[in-house]
Amino acid sequence: MTTQHLLDDLDDRPRLPLRPMANKVPEVTAFFWITKVLTTGMGETASDLLARVLGPIPAVATGGIALVASLAVQLTVRRHVAWVYWTAVVMVSVFGTMAADVLHVGLGVPYTVSTPAFLAVLAAVFVLWYASERTLSIHSVRTRRRETFYWAAVLATFALGTAAGDLTATAGLGYLGSVVLFAVAICVPALAHRFSGLNAVAAFWSAYVITRPLGASLADWMAVNRSRGGLALGLEPVTLAWTLAILVFVAYLATSQRDRRGRAAA
Repeated sequence: MTTQHLLDDLDDRPRLPLRPMANKVPEVTAFFWITKVLTTGMGETASDLLARVLGPIPAVATGGIALVASLAVQLTVRRHVAWVYWTAVVMVSVFGTMAADVLHVGLGVPYTVSTPAFLAVLAAVFVLWYASERTLSIHSVRTRRRETFYWAAVLATFALGTAAGDLTATAGLGYLGSVVLFAVAICVPALAHRFSGLNAVAAFWSAYVITRPLGASLADWMAVNRSRGGLALGLEPVTLAWTLAILVFVAYLATSQRDRRGRAAA
């Protein structure tokens, strides 16, 4: 799924005059998907690490403040800025993990309940977004309202993906089994779009949701001890390694501008 497959017509209904704003979402390339998966894994282990070091409540408070600050900066800029955008994604990843964990660990809500609940939240965001804008394309995010819907959807996908990944990991598959499951699952929307005519926007958002449990399961598998089926590398080394990988990819995107329209690979 490339950018050209995701383009669709903007809503032509009359609207109040708005200041022109460039699209705020990066081009969908291989670099986009790799960086997205890296943010999901880093967010998973960083959330667990913060909860262990600070305690659950201070960790959630810190994550919430950082999320609000990063989104405020993202909403302020009027074009896509790689560092600003991916910082917001990382903070959504960290806080989305915390939201799912708080429901399960803090409130005792089973993953069999939280997973469909987050799915319902995501569906509601999409319904409201489409009812308001007549499009769910990420390449029509040129107004503040559409960008607000976009980030609400992103936050819901991270919470949903976290709950879904934990559900499969604790239901008998384990972390490595979950990695294999979601690695196969993420290929399904791409193949369905290419060979079965699945709508490009639906294919994109389906794959986007799956990146969360894929990256999170992979990072957990690397971090947890061998008694839980992991590699026992530890939260700190895994979080640091994935953070460094994110920095490398975002630095490349920022300097090459391959995530800007007209500069992306076909």
